[in-house]
Amino acid sequence: MSQEIQDYNDSQSLEDQEICHLLYSIINKNLPNAESKIWHAHPVWFLDGNPIVGYSKLKDSVRLLFWSGQSFDEEKLQIEGSFKAAEMRYTQIDQINEEDLNRWLEKAKTIQWDYKNLVKRKGILIQLMTKPY
Repeated sequence: MSQEIQDYNDSQSLEDQEICHLLYSIINKNLPNAESKIWHAHPVWFLDGNPIVGYSKLKDSVRLLFWSGQSFDEEKLQIEGSFKAAEMRYTQIDQINEEDLNRWLEKAKTIQWDYKNLVKRKGILIQLMTKPY
């Protein structure tokens, strides 16, 4: 774990630290070829420069965000924003269902919208043809 992400996780309350550490562990295990870093003040994983998944502390929960999650066809993930993102929010570590998270992360590898070039395309998202990771 990078020092930046470790510092982010450690800056949370004890309960939220547990959630962040477990999310980090599961994400990192499933996305071994991804780059992870602090981006816009929270941990995010990228494949070929495209943001895939990240988590952030909100006022009342820890939000797990999949940039292309609306395309996963997963009813537990909630729509977030006006693009293709979807989220899951956690207030306790026992709410994290590792089987669901593993499945979502597998989908995140192959179902991607091109957020990396969103500004260049003036806000137009296109779906990527992804390679196997």
